[in-house]
Formats: sequence, structure tokens, C-alpha cells
Amino acid sequence: MTGKRLTDALTLFALAQPFTREQLDQQRDALLHTWTPRRFANLTNNPKKYMQAYTKAEEMTRKIEEAYQLLTATLDHQRSE
Repeated sequence: MTGKRLTDALTLFALAQPFTREQLDQQRDALLHTWTPRRFANLTNNPKKYMQAYTKAEEMTRKIEEAYQLLTATLDHQRSE
């Protein structure tokens, strides 16, 4: 299960092993900028479409943070070996 989670996290961040903490941080910043829920506030006047976009952005933000934690732990584990 962890192998798939790691592969999914690397895919989300568009990274491949080996990667550096700087690359990870740059990708995280770019992804969070793209998916911040506030960006969707002025995209539509349709409340239903807005809430769909906002919910998707919240979900992606959560996935980004979970993937970041996993990849950070992977880097820390590799350093300790």
C-alpha cells in the first residue's frame, strides 16, 4: 500500500526518485498556488459551479499536503540510512 501511495505522491508532484527537498518544496508551492480554494471565488457567478470548484480545490489541497508529508518522511528516512 505504501508503495502505491509513494508512487501517487511522486506523480502528483511530477517528481522522480531521487529528488531534493528544494524540488519538493518548489513543486508544493506551485501546486498550492494552482489549487488554493480562494482562486475559484471569482471564476463564476453560478453558486453550484463555484462550490464544485471550491470543493475540488479543497480536496486537491488536502491531497497535496498528504503527499508532501509522505515525501518529506521518505526524504528524512533516506537521510537517516
